Amino acid sequence: MTESPSNQPTTVYVVDDDAGMLESTQWLLESVGLRVEAYSDGRKFLDAVGHTSAGCVVLDVRMPGLGGLNVQEELQKRGLEVPIIFVSGHADVPIVVRAFKSGAFDFIEKPFNEQLLLDSVQQALQERQSGQRFHGNARTEALIDTFTRRERDVFLPLAQGYTSREIADQLGVSVKTIDLYRARVMKRLGAERLPDVTGIAIAAGLVDPLDLRRKS
Repeated sequence: MTESPSNQPTTVYVVDDDAGMLESTQWLLESVGLRVEAYSDGRKFLDAVGHTSAGCVVLDVRMPGLGGLNVQEELQKRGLEVPIIFVSGHADVPIVVRAFKSGAFDFIEKPFNEQLLLDSVQQALQERQSGQRFHGNARTEALIDTFTRRERDVFLPLAQGYTSREIADQLGVSVKTIDLYRARVMKRLGAERLPDVTGIAIAAGLVDPLDLRRKS
């Protein structure tokens, strides 16, 4: 069993009001040998976790009562720097932006690819167990810094809401070329939807949320 630096068993907390999703996520994580504690709402999770914890949290955004973003805020008030992997079937730009700006480790849209979730959880646990102080924004910024010049040229207008055609016109290249770079950028960021790209860029301080392109 994976253990934390203090030799306490590492726990993955799963918080979701959907009983079916909660059970299937718990089964998935336990199938690879992880210790899991599952909770059907945010308040029960907070009452159980107290002021000390190890591991990470797989947290649904929209739940009755205390939603995922409120749970994140409460954890921060307690000084608990627990990597949070948000999952949501309703991921719009404001939600993604708020989650990443508050230091979310990852944001995955339901229904999610099982391997994508497993990879994210394992990466969060590895960073936690290495003794590194967790900073989601720093991790994102370091990744963006590895972009090539052309990837960055595509990433920024993409995050602002411009289409592939508009970016192609700006850069003087074909739409096909932009689509290739767009796919590469999204893959490197682990983003499945354009709102995720926007949220990542805002969280990294590269895009002003008040300066997004508004579609008519």
